[in-house]
Amino acid sequence: MNFDWVYLNPFHETGYSGSLYAVRDPFRLDARFRDPDGGEDDAQLGRFVEEARKVGLRVMTDLVINHTARDAHLAEQQPELYRRDASGGIASPFAVDPNDPTLRTLWEDLAELDFEMPASRDALLAYWDRYVAGLQALGIAGFRCDAAYKVPAEAWRRLIGEAKTRQRDCLFAAETLGCTFDETKATADAGFDYLFNSFAWWDGAQSWALEQYETLRTVAPSIAFPENHDMARLAAGLDADDPDGVARALKGRYALAAAFSAGILMPIGYEWGFRRELHVVDTSPQDREETGVDISAFVGALNRLRAELPALNVEGAQWRLSAPDSPALALLRMDAGHPGAASHATLVLANLGASEQPIEASALLMRTGGAFAEFRDHTPGAPPIALAPGDTLALAAGEVRLFSASRAVAPKAAARSQPPGGEGRVIIENVWPELDGGRTPIKQVVGEVVEVWADIFTDGHEKFDAAIIYREAGEKAWRRAPMAFVDNDRWAGRFPRERNARYQYTIEAWRDPFATWLSEVEKKRAAGVDVRLETVEGLRIVETAASLAGNPDGEGLASLVASLKAAEEGSETQLALMLDPSHVALIERNAERLNVSRYGPELEVVADRLAARFSAWYELFPRSQSGEPNRHGTFDDVIRRMPYVKDLGFDVLYFTPIHPIGRTNRKGKNNTLKAQPDDVGSVYAIGAEEGGHTALHPELGSLEDFRRMVGEAHRHGLEIALDFAIQCSPDHPWIKEHPEWFNWRPDGSIKFAENPPKKYEDIVNVHFYRGALPSLWLELRDVVLFWAAQGVKIFRVDNPHTKPIPFWEWMIREVNDRHPDVLFLAEAFTRPKMMRKLAKVGFQQSYTYFTWRDTKADLIAYMTEIAASDMGEYYRPNFFANTPD
Repeated sequence: MNFDWVYLNPFHETGYSGSLYAVRDPFRLDARFRDPDGGEDDAQLGRFVEEARKVGLRVMTDLVINHTARDAHLAEQQPELYRRDASGGIASPFAVDPNDPTLRTLWEDLAELDFEMPASRDALLAYWDRYVAGLQALGIAGFRCDAAYKVPAEAWRRLIGEAKTRQRDCLFAAETLGCTFDETKATADAGFDYLFNSFAWWDGAQSWALEQYETLRTVAPSIAFPENHDMARLAAGLDADDPDGVARALKGRYALAAAFSAGILMPIGYEWGFRRELHVVDTSPQDREETGVDISAFVGALNRLRAELPALNVEGAQWRLSAPDSPALALLRMDAGHPGAASHATLVLANLGASEQPIEASALLMRTGGAFAEFRDHTPGAPPIALAPGDTLALAAGEVRLFSASRAVAPKAAARSQPPGGEGRVIIENVWPELDGGRTPIKQVVGEVVEVWADIFTDGHEKFDAAIIYREAGEKAWRRAPMAFVDNDRWAGRFPRERNARYQYTIEAWRDPFATWLSEVEKKRAAGVDVRLETVEGLRIVETAASLAGNPDGEGLASLVASLKAAEEGSETQLALMLDPSHVALIERNAERLNVSRYGPELEVVADRLAARFSAWYELFPRSQSGEPNRHGTFDDVIRRMPYVKDLGFDVLYFTPIHPIGRTNRKGKNNTLKAQPDDVGSVYAIGAEEGGHTALHPELGSLEDFRRMVGEAHRHGLEIALDFAIQCSPDHPWIKEHPEWFNWRPDGSIKFAENPPKKYEDIVNVHFYRGALPSLWLELRDVVLFWAAQGVKIFRVDNPHTKPIPFWEWMIREVNDRHPDVLFLAEAFTRPKMMRKLAKVGFQQSYTYFTWRDTKADLIAYMTEIAASDMGEYYRPNFFANTPD
């Protein structure tokens, strides 16, 4: 079972009571333990030790020196070595009940030795040293010192010292259960290698066991035991008819004991689930039980594991990571007293409850302090489970898991390529408006000013200043707009947008030596302090400003410097010149800027024309404007409707698609699947023999007619908005010219548009990647540019949420770089995040959920969402009463 030691209770000749701990003659074997061959006692002990050595075990035995049997030979030969009671007779040892001091247990078969008197102490130490030396000579290398606290520490110090002189690695373990801390510490200081702890009585919930561990671990390492030879058997309290359940309980308790301290002791029979108590008088080989339980393989595996885990072999810090009232116990043991010094750690998880318990890994790992790498499961006989942040472990009733980890190794720091430059001394943070870390531009309209806010501060008491720097995209030079302190390190400034363009902006801040000088001088003068030296310093600041200034300020500063130098150095005349308000303003504009910081991201604002913010749209189908049921409408028919639309107060006349309509799988009236010969089909089935997205339906008119109609719209104060629907009929020229832009089925047929279970067989969709990138993207951009060249500057984009976001971001930027007045409206009825993202990547207007908000409360909540949140900086809502579909 991979134990290191075999520990024997006393095996010497006993007194009249027959108790193993009532030793009559420590130099003779008890008759119960002699081999039948009749060999000498020492020879028999020597053979036992040798057999143990052959299987890798060292032998330890009880060392009981505080008492003997009442009928011991020593009591007969040297009665003066014993303590006396009130009657003058040899005293018997006793124990006081810790819960009731009036109750005493007296062992009348024992006689207590007197280590207090110097004469008897010397004689006793000589006696016991001869005994220990004899056992050492036979190969016994360890001693469990029963009731060690009953013997003065000085006596132990001498006895242990002599034994270790003979054999350095001779081990002494003190049984000090029930002692005070001072008694235990004094005993341990006498040279003991181990102490026995009170784990066997711990329920896993109360704090005393961990407090005892922490108190004693710096005194001496300790030994835990799941049960002891003088206490009730653990198995006795379990259901004998459930041997599997007994085995699980014994395994769990042993695993917890083995992981609790540096040493583990297991009494014989524990591995088989024996139920009868070990009795110091009566227990014999005939008391062996048949229980159906055998956990010896588990014990062996666990002991082998203990030897491999450094944290379980020393008494470093041990922390409870679980709540005291939790049925799931979590203990972290380290191989040092602090995680900062630890190289290894063991995490013990134990379910002390009667039902399965969940354990949140994140909480446990957080409490380990982050000093250790991955914790790996080493539990014997169980498939390993992961312990990773976010995981929830399920421990069965009574289950114990053992994890270990080594110290986390910090990644090797990259060598610095250059010494620090000290940048960023003036702090700029919490800038507003800034969206997505500068990834998304804000949107305003021409003529407005952008108000920029930021937290700006620096170390010390120096004065500092800040400015917004901005420029139109494509410009090289930055323009500046001042910022001013508002409150609590919050600064604000404004800059205008004069053109329909994209602007870049950021913030610069710097330490201002002139402002600092000016503030100090004013305060000192008010307090009556001489400022002659400060006046000289001020001249240097003015000279620096003059060297930095260009015309026309340069000439004024040069003149000021000349006047200052003409005056007496440090005089009131010099100071008055520098404090003159006109000179102060001149110096401020050109003063040196120290420790200039620039906010990292260059932010953007798009200044659109007013129609991007507000416009009223009137939607119509041009083919329906003839006024006659049997005649297809034309652009001239649309022109005749324009005064009516304008009189209604609309700004935009929006057309559904006006391109040729496919004939294959054409839909009939009311969206029926079979069309009659005179049915015109769906305007969204774009493309036929006559052309595709840059062609006009022939019955509407020519391109010249279209241009004339656009001109008439402008004359009436209207704009034309076209529907940009990226989809094709099966007859679209692109299908033959660019088959790589489409999805094809295994049978060679083209894949129709679908929204399962619906299938739109008059429409096919393009594919934006694979062979379609970049050629399709360029073609679609050029479609928009074509219509922009015809005077169309507004596009209502059909279902943009079904096309890739990267395409829209690229395409809109490509168009707006050439035509900044072109506007795109996103017709996206989908999830809010997608609708917001479309606005962020460039759509100037966006459809909304307004149509489906019916109550006052609904409308208030929705308006608050799109106006009062950061959506107000980029999302321009378009409200509509209904749509044709």
